[in-house]
Amino acid sequence: MLLAITAAALGWGVFASPLAQPQAYHRFADARALFAIDNAADTLSNLAFLAVGAMGLAFLRRERRGSARFSSPQEMWPYYVFFFAVAMTSAGSAYYHLAPDDARLAWDRLPMTIAFMSLLAAVVGERISVAAATRLLVPLVVLGLASVVYWRASALAGAENLRPYLAVQFGSIAVILTVAALFPSRYSHGNAIFWVAAGYGVAKVLEVYDREVYALGQVVSGHTLKHLVAAGSILLILRSLERRVLTSDAGRSPASPCRSSARSS
Repeated sequence: MLLAITAAALGWGVFASPLAQPQAYHRFADARALFAIDNAADTLSNLAFLAVGAMGLAFLRRERRGSARFSSPQEMWPYYVFFFAVAMTSAGSAYYHLAPDDARLAWDRLPMTIAFMSLLAAVVGERISVAAATRLLVPLVVLGLASVVYWRASALAGAENLRPYLAVQFGSIAVILTVAALFPSRYSHGNAIFWVAAGYGVAKVLEVYDREVYALGQVVSGHTLKHLVAAGSILLILRSLERRVLTSDAGRSPASPCRSSARSS
C-alpha cells in the first residue's frame, strides 16, 4: 500500500500535464502595512514558526543529555531537521510575504519541503524502523528540495511545472497518514499525528478562503490564520514528544515487526 501511494504520487507529479503556478496566488487579502513592514500580518505571523521551531530544537538539546522519549540518538535526527526547517520556514515565508512573487515563493517552499520529508522520516523511525528512517532521511530531503528547484527551473525555462512539488507535499502527507494508520507507534501519544494532519487541513482551508475570512470583519485574513494554525499543529508534535513514553520495543530495526509477530504467535 505504501509503495502504491508513493508510485501514484510520483506518477502524477511526473507524467500528468504540466501545471503553472497561478499568479493570483500572490494577491493576498490583507495588504496592510505596519511600521513600514508591507503585508504586515502575513509577514509577522511567521514568527510563530520561528518560536515553535526554536522550542523544538531546545527540547531536543535537553533530551540529548539523556532521554526517555527516544530509543536512540539516531531517532532524534529527523526531528532535528524538522524543527530546524520549521524555524527556517519563518524566514523564507516572511521574505516571500514582504513582496510576493514566484522567485520569493521558492524560498518559502524550500524549508517547507524539508519539514514535510523529515517528518515522514521521523514517523517511519517511530513506527517501522529507526535504521530505515536514518537511511531515508537524506534522500527524502533531497527529493523535496529537488521538487522546488525543478519547479523554479522549469518556470525560468518557459516550461513551468508545479506538479512535482505538489506531489511531494501531498504525497508525503498521504504516506505519513498511511504509515500511522498501519503501524502502531512504539510510544504513547502516537495518535497526535492525526490531530496534526487535521490542523494542517484546517490551515489549507484557511489559505483557500483567505479573502472570505478577511471580509468577515477585515480584522485578520485566512492566510494569516493559516500560519498560526499550521504553527499550532507543529506545536502539537512538540507537546506529544515531550509527554510520550516508550510502550513497545517494536521498530528498533527493520526486522523487528517480524520478530514481534513471531513472539505473538
